[in-house]
Amino acid sequence: MSKRIRIGEIEMSYFPMFIELNGKHCLVVGGGRIALRKVEVLKEFGAQIQVIAPELSSEIQKIEGIFCCKRYFQQEDLNDQELVIAATDDPIQNHQISQACKKKKIPVNVVDQIEDCSFIFPAYCKEKEIVAAFSSGGQSPVITQYLKSQMSPIITPYLGELAACFGSLREKMKQCTSSEKERKKIYQELLRLGLEHDTIPSEKEIEQVIGKYKR
Repeated sequence: MSKRIRIGEIEMSYFPMFIELNGKHCLVVGGGRIALRKVEVLKEFGAQIQVIAPELSSEIQKIEGIFCCKRYFQQEDLNDQELVIAATDDPIQNHQISQACKKKKIPVNVVDQIEDCSFIFPAYCKEKEIVAAFSSGGQSPVITQYLKSQMSPIITPYLGELAACFGSLREKMKQCTSSEKERKKIYQELLRLGLEHDTIPSEKEIEQVIGKYKR
């Protein structure tokens, strides 16, 4: 069970923060089934992944674009790493890796040892840049998976495409409008239009909506 700190009547939980992993050096120590899951998640977010373990599963070795080392972990392996996952089958080694990471101020996740983690993996839904994540602070993966299953029908590929469309309009919006309030109204109207017709608004429709607020 995870440890929690109470300050007055406030129960401290994990702060939800999204970080950029694309191109960042991430280390996974361990070569089994759990390590494989962590590698797959990191790869989905574009990390540069190094995996170190004396025994590596065939599934891990088949993943393209990662660097595998079939040997035991060494302290020097932490050099230049920006995020570390300790996923060996040895709790003592996992704890030692965690302590070394914390001394170097490297974010570290230790599988099934919540007290050794400086961050945790949430359950999440992802479509392009849209990501919804859920955490129970390590208390109940069943609940976070339930929340994920409830949100999955909402976080659709179409919603990801719509977000990409809105992102492409950012500079145009700044040039055509005079305030954040106006831009928000335009995006809200375009969102409503997109959801009603279940399609990406056409250039003509976008221009018509922007025209209502154009300065």
